[in-house]
Amino acid sequence: MAIEVFNRYENKYLMDTKAFYGIYNRLTEYMDLDAYNKGDKFYSISNLYYDTPQHSLIRTSLSKPKYREKLRIRAYGVPEPDAKVYLELKKKVFGLVNKRRTSLKLGEAYEFVRTGQPPAFREGMNKQVIAEIEYFLSRYELVPMTYLAYDRIAMFAKDGRDLRITFDTNIRSRRHDLALEAGDYGEQLMEKGQWLMEVKAEKTVPVWLSRLLSELSMYRTGFSKYGNEYKKSIRYAGKVPELYAAGAGGIDADAVERTQLERERILL
Repeated sequence: MAIEVFNRYENKYLMDTKAFYGIYNRLTEYMDLDAYNKGDKFYSISNLYYDTPQHSLIRTSLSKPKYREKLRIRAYGVPEPDAKVYLELKKKVFGLVNKRRTSLKLGEAYEFVRTGQPPAFREGMNKQVIAEIEYFLSRYELVPMTYLAYDRIAMFAKDGRDLRITFDTNIRSRRHDLALEAGDYGEQLMEKGQWLMEVKAEKTVPVWLSRLLSELSMYRTGFSKYGNEYKKSIRYAGKVPELYAAGAGGIDADAVERTQLERERILL
């Protein structure tokens, strides 16, 4: 049975392909591949994120409060209209990630979020999670906001399931054709050859992993897939010219972030 309630700490690391292979080959001594990655194959995850028309959920999340939350429908690959998917409510409280999900048919998940009315209960659904999502939906008027998909390699510690490490690459997104069954395509969110590693642990990470990360000079970073997609698609769409980094061909992201957040506070 798939795990439906998670409570864990998640740390993220960005790296290029060389760094990925450097740590991946070392991890195989302590960890096993997920069953879906046998044969060194990726598996694809697709998500449909919901938000208010004013982007309230992601804007709140980007301000880094002590409590934040988001809702998405998750599928593996491109689902058929009646395929099983997961409706997920993800919260972060004082750094601890709490994810609660229940399996539904794709059409049921769409209708549940659209109307706020849960489907008739049947075996395989998590009644408590459905009740929590129903309450969440009563607080917000949500619409499908963005499609996000990526290719994943996942590993579990050989001595238990408390430690999980995932590597995501080829992260793609779109803000049109917002249906999971519409196909797996979108614009690249990161540069080619970049990887996002996430270390997910229920408690502290083991000593061997801390030493390995230190040896390879890998340091935690803040990276939200939906958050970065929002910045790229919405927040930075109207960039302030003077905030472009002189001679670098890019922008001073921190300066843009501070300026935009200040504007949003005024608007709110």
